[in-house]
Amino acid sequence: MPHFAVFSLFLLLFPPRETVSQEVGPPNGSLVVVGGAMRDPTILGRFLQLAGGPQAPIVIIPTAGGGDEYDEFYSGLRDFHELGAFNLTVLHTNDPQEADSEEFVRPITEANGVWFPGGRQWRLADAYLGTRTEEEFWKLLDRGGVIGGSSAGATIQGSYLARGDTRTNTVMMGDHEVGFGFLRNTAIDQHVLRRNRHFDLVQVIEAHPELLGIGIDENTAIVVQGDRFEVMGESYVLVYDNGKMVGEEGRFYFLAPGDRFDLSTREATRPGTTYQPVGGPESRPWPGGG
Repeated sequence: MPHFAVFSLFLLLFPPRETVSQEVGPPNGSLVVVGGAMRDPTILGRFLQLAGGPQAPIVIIPTAGGGDEYDEFYSGLRDFHELGAFNLTVLHTNDPQEADSEEFVRPITEANGVWFPGGRQWRLADAYLGTRTEEEFWKLLDRGGVIGGSSAGATIQGSYLARGDTRTNTVMMGDHEVGFGFLRNTAIDQHVLRRNRHFDLVQVIEAHPELLGIGIDENTAIVVQGDRFEVMGESYVLVYDNGKMVGEEGRFYFLAPGDRFDLSTREATRPGTTYQPVGGPESRPWPGGG
């Protein structure tokens, strides 16, 4: 593992005392984190709205897909075009040295949004962690921009890189364990219900009980601003909180579209109620609770 990745993993597992109270989400800007197989146009529409509209400059980074080259004919631009977006730049490299160059990052410095399509999340880590490109992602958020991604582009936004093994996507804790950390102290999984993965994040949370696990089903997203997110799409988001894991039947709970979650207090809400793991006057079961 490169030395910068080892150092990043150390900070992930043992954060300095002065950073413990910082926000989980980015202080500025927004995140759109999608569980894969995105079909609902309102999800991408929300991303574009947060970026400033269809005319906003957007950078698409398809590196997770594993191709050697991507150009303006990349098929992943189709959904953007269908929503009227036209100011799009495809940016890709597999070389960290190129990703560390001023010329490579220039489109990000001029962008309002960055989008990561699916593939294998470790490819994004290999290409961009510890480079000037990663620095520019944070600067984009600092100036109020939006970063989004689907499937691998969702998982890379957490601090712990679930399914980061280069051999197979079935290993939860593999040879890559560090994500970009736009959501601090989190591990993000995707396709969780569609692919019967809903117990998989339990392994990660048991090994790293300080982490919050967020499992997002297909065609479903969380929209993060500050320390709060809202669920949108057609399915569910699963929350894995070591402090609320009680036996085999309490490993996670479900959030439905429209539900909200406070990442700092780890409290979920929906109209008229607050989730409580133990029965109380204001609690009611989450749908399909695991």
